[in-house]
This record gives sequence, structure tokens and C-alpha cells, in this order.
Amino acid sequence: MLTESDISKFEEVIGYTFKNKAFLKQALTHSSYANEQKINKTKDYERIEFLGDSILEMVSSTYLYNKYPDKKEGELTKIRASMVCEAALAYCAGDIGLSQYIQLGKGEEATGGRHKDSIISDVMEAVIGAIYLDSGIEEATRHINKFILNDLENKQIFYDSKSVLQEIVQSKSLGDIRYEICGEKGPEHDKIFESVVYIGKEKFGEGAGKTKKAAEQKAAYEAILVIKNNK
Repeated sequence: MLTESDISKFEEVIGYTFKNKAFLKQALTHSSYANEQKINKTKDYERIEFLGDSILEMVSSTYLYNKYPDKKEGELTKIRASMVCEAALAYCAGDIGLSQYIQLGKGEEATGGRHKDSIISDVMEAVIGAIYLDSGIEEATRHINKFILNDLENKQIFYDSKSVLQEIVQSKSLGDIRYEICGEKGPEHDKIFESVVYIGKEKFGEGAGKTKKAAEQKAAYEAILVIKNNK
């Protein structure tokens, strides 16, 4: 359960103090938790997330429209999709430690809900919606610029690291790329997969993630950094 101290810590992390704390509490509440509250019925984040999703799309579209005046609609759509997809938002949420503040029901908590990209990304959008309801579009835009549209070049490489690595390796004729899942940790409902990536016969990167794909993406990102540092 969220305490006043939790709320204050989160506000400090994001650099915004809510006038109406109820908006933030709702944004951080999963339906599983809301459904467990028999007496004091609590609202969940779904309606606010719907609003935040629309705001994020508008702000990110405006940002890309101004940043890339020569790119066509199809290219802009592709870039936006990679920036605001589930995995990308969950990655951005890590910068503010968002998962630790989410209110989950006991069942969802027990099955690893706190680490699911789908839930974390929804809450990330819900926080945007909450800020918008509390203060309007300017503060919501500031939050998006600070935590989602920052350091985009490196983030885009990370989000699509397997494709980027493929392009680099082909351009340099470094050899064939091969991924291996080399380990699993944790209980069945909350597994962490470990992956390595080889280029030719040499190991170039390692990574871990909640899915095999996520582990491979992180391994690919590490390999990209190794190649760039060995120019």
C-alpha cells in the first residue's frame, strides 16, 4: 500500500508535486489491487492510462515532426512506434524506479506483475495522464521530454539493438551472428533469461531479461558498445 512517504519520494524523483494526490494514487494502482479493496473501493489506472497514451502520442509526434523535417510519414511512424512501445516505456520507467511504487493485488504480485513490461508501461502512461489532469499539457510535456524523449539516439539503439547490430556486422563483414540462451534464474512465474551473442566464433556480449528476446536485445546492445569502443 502506498504511504504518504512513498508519494513524496516519487514526486521528488520525477520533479513534480501533485496538487491533487488522488490522481497519482490512481495512476499507480493496478486493477488487481483495486478489486481487492472491499470497503474503501480504489480506482485503478486504466482510464488515466487511456488519457496518458493519447498525450504521449501527440507530444512524441510533435517532437519528431519538428526534429526530422525531411522524413516522410511512414518513417516518422516507425520511429515513434519504437520510442513509445511497451518495452521502450518499461525501459524508461527504470530511470525513475517506477515498479516499486505500483499497487498490485496479492495474486498479481505473486505471479511477478511488478516486473511485467505490460503493467509498467501502462503505469508510465498513467502517470503522464495524472500530471495532465493535475496541471495541464505543459507539465505533462515536460515530464515526457525529461523521461521518455531524452537521450533518444542511445535509446533507439537499445530498443532495436539486434537490427542495429546486424547492420553494423554486415557493413564491417565481421561474420555471422549467433545468439544462445545460456541460463535461466528464478521461479517459473518470474524467470530471468541469460543470453550471449557471438560474432563468428567470438563472444561479443551478454544480457539478461524477463524474456528471451529481451535478453538477446541486451546482449546485442553490449556487443554494439564493444564494437564502437574498438573502432
